Amino acid sequence: MIRKALLGALMVTLQACTSAPVDNETTDAAECVGSTALPSAWADKFVAVDDPALLASSLGQPLEGKLCQGKVYQATEGVTVYRAWNSTNPHSQFGHWWALSQPSGLVADYRQDYEICYQWSPLDKLVQCTLQPGAKVVVGNGQSAKCSEYLTYPTSSAQQVYLQEAEQAVQHCQTFDAVLRWQ
Repeated sequence: MIRKALLGALMVTLQACTSAPVDNETTDAAECVGSTALPSAWADKFVAVDDPALLASSLGQPLEGKLCQGKVYQATEGVTVYRAWNSTNPHSQFGHWWALSQPSGLVADYRQDYEICYQWSPLDKLVQCTLQPGAKVVVGNGQSAKCSEYLTYPTSSAQQVYLQEAEQAVQHCQTFDAVLRWQ
């Protein structure tokens, strides 16, 4: 009897979540910084869509990385996206985390903006691809990440793009190598 009551309560809760209005963003963005609104250069190339499961898969708890807040969009035309990745792991080329613009500047700044711990990737390769029309993405701001007892990245206002099935969502990719250049 108690099991049925708990199951019933769970079903009501899940139905309430799935029938909520299409706000499509995290519920607790109080500690998040930045915006989930698309940059003006992308605004006419996407439409907001409701996909709670995709949104949930992109969000992370404090100090664990992923996104702090996000909004789900669907591409209406091809858009260029970028991903810095780890050459020692060829499977990481089409990982989940992408950027709206080509990385430039200091690697340390890029790591902080996108909360990329050194243990996760040396960031020695870059791939530039075209996101296919119809692909769904989550655009949001990075959650804090604890890399070690000596290094923690705070939440970031830099927007990231989450692709759940990147290899199927992108086409026309070009790969580039990192080159040491000391200044």
